[in-house]
Amino acid sequence: MKGKLDSLIYSVVGVIAVLIIIVAINLLGGFIKFRSDLTENKLYTLSDGTKKILNKLDTDVVVRFYFSKDTASMPVPLRTYAQEVQDLLDEYQQYSHGKVKVIKLDPKPDSDAEDSANLDGVEGQAVDLNDKVYLGIAVSCLDAKTTIPYLSPDRGNLLEYDLSRAISSVANPKKAVIGVMSSLPVTGRESSPMMMQQRQRPSPPWIFLNELKENYVVRDIPLTTDKIDDDVTVLVVIHPQGIADAAQFAIDQFLFRGGKMVALVDPYSFVEAQTVGQYGGGAGYDSTLSKLLPAWGIDFSEKKLIADPTFATQIQRENDVQSDPTILSLTSEAINKQDALGAAVSDLLMPFAGALTGKPAEGLKEDVLVKSSTQAGLIDVSLMQAGPDAIRKELKRANEAYPIAIRLSGKFKTAFPDGKPESKPSAEPTPTPTPQAAASAPPAAKEAPLKAGKSEGVVILVGDSDFAYDAIAGRAQQVLAQTVFVPSNGNLNFIQSSVEQLAGDSDLIGIRSRASGNRPFVVVNKMEAAAQQKYQGKIDELEDNLNQARQNLAALQSNKQSDQKLLLSPEQQAEIKKFQENEATVNKELKQVRKNLRQEIDSLQSTVKWVDIAAMPVIVTLVGLALAVVKRRRRAAR
Repeated sequence: MKGKLDSLIYSVVGVIAVLIIIVAINLLGGFIKFRSDLTENKLYTLSDGTKKILNKLDTDVVVRFYFSKDTASMPVPLRTYAQEVQDLLDEYQQYSHGKVKVIKLDPKPDSDAEDSANLDGVEGQAVDLNDKVYLGIAVSCLDAKTTIPYLSPDRGNLLEYDLSRAISSVANPKKAVIGVMSSLPVTGRESSPMMMQQRQRPSPPWIFLNELKENYVVRDIPLTTDKIDDDVTVLVVIHPQGIADAAQFAIDQFLFRGGKMVALVDPYSFVEAQTVGQYGGGAGYDSTLSKLLPAWGIDFSEKKLIADPTFATQIQRENDVQSDPTILSLTSEAINKQDALGAAVSDLLMPFAGALTGKPAEGLKEDVLVKSSTQAGLIDVSLMQAGPDAIRKELKRANEAYPIAIRLSGKFKTAFPDGKPESKPSAEPTPTPTPQAAASAPPAAKEAPLKAGKSEGVVILVGDSDFAYDAIAGRAQQVLAQTVFVPSNGNLNFIQSSVEQLAGDSDLIGIRSRASGNRPFVVVNKMEAAAQQKYQGKIDELEDNLNQARQNLAALQSNKQSDQKLLLSPEQQAEIKKFQENEATVNKELKQVRKNLRQEIDSLQSTVKWVDIAAMPVIVTLVGLALAVVKRRRRAAR
């Protein structure tokens, strides 16, 4: 009896002890935060760039987080996302050692928190006729303040970047000047009577420029300018079609002063073709820096574009899905991940890109940032009209990777050894000054042009301009009462990071290194390209046979007399019969070859999918069986 009582007491004490331990662990867990991020891209870990920004803070930064926590109409997805935002803000606060102070406010109707939200510019989103919900932040430091009116879950992969950018902008309120030169309306196009007559619509600035305006002063510079202002930190040149020699001379001098530039040239600008209302391939939509690139040792053919079966993009055309090798879905394999700029990008979408080849001039260092695969080749721009099948047929692989984006750094040498080019005469006559004005005017000070760089300059060159366009980089999405831009690839990251790296705010670059929704099947693309190459020879031979038969028939028809065109000669009747029999046979063979090709590609895709789907359960099952066998043997050994 005593033994049973002791056993009961020990059991009760043991249960109580376990409960005390569990409560203690929970209490300690509330004070000690431990997180382990097991995601592939470390989605829930502060980036090195964010940590550097927080380490540099010497003044307190206040983050007011507005969230309608107790509102019953708050949608569940927003409530879940708000918790993620709150967790991330806690990470900021903890890592900054108190320099970032987070104030959490619930803007209930007619409350002081709602008045504060309105003053900060955080907007309530209407979810029904009566209720508004708030999910936004305001960041302030001394007299500087910036606001994110609405934190959209669709922009979740850029949440850390948005928060870090807001903190950086208020901690360093002085903004650098970004100059923009382009033949496209990248800075927006306002409505005017002339546009209304030409039925042109006004357009807003491109999204990446709107994003840059949060941290920089963006200034429009015409392609006819003859001087870049001294306060311009970074020059962004986008599709400089028709750029004047004087403007290229101005860029030349800008780089000699230690200026920095991002230049997007293009063998075929889809955006320009779309703007003027013409779709498809053709000449006339190219751009280059004809004076500057040769002086830097860079070759860029505006008549050739890259076709790469490895990074081909699946495009829906009419009722068929085609793999287009001229629209490049570039993955990490094509991006220099060892470079700080490449590390911020996981994938890119570049339509109709050109190659930046050649050897940099003496004194310049080249870093290749993005390149094609070794299966790529160069094709004429005019071949775009023929379609993907014709492009593959004409493609000659060079067995080398073509640079698509490069960075040149060092002391540039002039592209204008004879000095400033003469300006074209103006259509308007220059007024002749009066003798009195000429006598009183001070002598014009002529600044001698520089022949070589005083300081080291940096140029990032990209062989495509379309990738920075909104419709290529992502999509605008309506969420409640807000329009939110959701990136669909790394294009927005790449163009912004390029500018930020050159503008000196390099800590922002690595923050966007987050997973993208676009993950092309590179392995499957390679398999498809190999299968296509295997069958392409037979397909070409059969198509040539059909074309030859048609040519023979046309030749017989053209050799007849004009009054006999409607009559069939015996030779023509025999040729037609032969053609019909040959056509039926060849079409049957061609159909079978294409069927075999499609089956092989489908089989490859199915194999890859089944391996991806079934491999993990099989591995887990085998590990479980192995552990069970080991455990059984140990028991048997006892």
